[in-house]
Amino acid sequence: MIAIVDYKAGNLRSVENALQRLGAAYQVTSDPETIIRASHVIMPGVGEASSAMENLQATGLVPVIRSLRQPVLGICIGLQLMCSYSEEGSVPCLGIFDAAVRRFESAPGVKIPHMGWNTIEGLESPLFRNVSEGSFVYFVHSYRPDIAEGQTIARTSYSEGVFSAALHRDNFFGTQFHPEKSGEVGARIISNFIDL
Repeated sequence: MIAIVDYKAGNLRSVENALQRLGAAYQVTSDPETIIRASHVIMPGVGEASSAMENLQATGLVPVIRSLRQPVLGICIGLQLMCSYSEEGSVPCLGIFDAAVRRFESAPGVKIPHMGWNTIEGLESPLFRNVSEGSFVYFVHSYRPDIAEGQTIARTSYSEGVFSAALHRDNFFGTQFHPEKSGEVGARIISNFIDL
């Protein structure tokens, strides 16, 4: 059973729909014991970093998530919370990935948030098995994680340069894009995660 962590971030339903399409058993929960017993854990969401961290702390989930040994996937704000620090609310995060999360620089012709389809390159993980270099995935975000040496497993570029589209460390994975909204490519990525 896959645990979808409920920490009051938005967009849980689209992840539920994606898992339903794949025939995967899941439960939306904030219960630590349920999360610990799950075969896989997903931290999805759309939200603001400092309030999301407050919610994780209020439910006692910060040490639980850090201690997990099964495959864990953070999506969008879920990935950002796994990083070391976010400029959004100037908040220390879980520190799983050695990357800070920074706001996109304003520039002429650059729309923030970064919203829409963009390509991913430098795919270096079983998460991207049977996913081609240059595949398009769907992004919605105003903040982006830095490149982390040895942990960045996919890159993309927008605004001032290249950033981590996905990160991996030990049993923890994260995507800045939304695989649940990325069509067949996203379904393949979620399926690969379930197979880990």
